[in-house]
Amino acid sequence: MASDLQVSWELSGSGWATCRIADGTSERTDIVSYCTDALADLLHGVAGLYGTSTVQRVSFDLEPAEVRWRLRCRGTSVDIAVYRFPDLHSSWDAPDEEGTLCWSSIQPRHVFGHAVMEAAQAVLEIHGEVGYRKKWVQHPFPVAALQDLRRLHLREDECHHEQCRGNLDS
Repeated sequence: MASDLQVSWELSGSGWATCRIADGTSERTDIVSYCTDALADLLHGVAGLYGTSTVQRVSFDLEPAEVRWRLRCRGTSVDIAVYRFPDLHSSWDAPDEEGTLCWSSIQPRHVFGHAVMEAAQAVLEIHGEVGYRKKWVQHPFPVAALQDLRRLHLREDECHHEQCRGNLDS
């Protein structure tokens, strides 16, 4: 199981973000559109891994393509599978396997949760809520979703990183 997971989310223009996930073996980068509240959806999906549901799905609009992350809990690990579909609107209800599997990794939940949380926190630190809204246009920064993920990560994973504890109320 890989342990050098990196997740980044960078606003790359008005209504666009570059999302990157890498595990030391391979990486995946997508240019995500603001047509959905993509960062909030990602945070909610990862937070869902701390509940009773064993599978979470997060869809990113690439205009017109879709990239769908299927996050499946396997004990204390998460099986991350990224599927690409040629058209978001025609693939909305399609099973994951109808897409092309373009990246996968198995990660400890605490590593994945922390990496996604850090990526979102970095966006907030760089742009602030006002700057994020100016660049992302359609949606405000998902403060509540980030706080929810941080609380779950702290409680369930017993994270001791200073960043987790120091930013609980930011």
